[in-house]
Amino acid sequence: MAEEQQGLNFEEAMNQLEDIVSQLERGDVPLEQAIDLFQKGMQLSQLCSQKLSQVERKIEMIVETDGEITKKPFNSLAEESDSLG
Repeated sequence: MAEEQQGLNFEEAMNQLEDIVSQLERGDVPLEQAIDLFQKGMQLSQLCSQKLSQVERKIEMIVETDGEITKKPFNSLAEESDSLG
């Protein structure tokens, strides 16, 4: 199961996760199946989180400072906004 999830892109993983959440919210799933769905949902959630982290590391924001365009890593911008708030 985990191996097939690694091949998913973010959107596919999110769609599967949304389906699982819907099934669990309905409440008509037998207990054993609900446990399996929950475990699969947790794995999909971790996969989505990992994919988002990878994307964040790749993103560089272009920021204009004193008329000059510079590149800053995504994380440094998040840290700046945290320190301002």
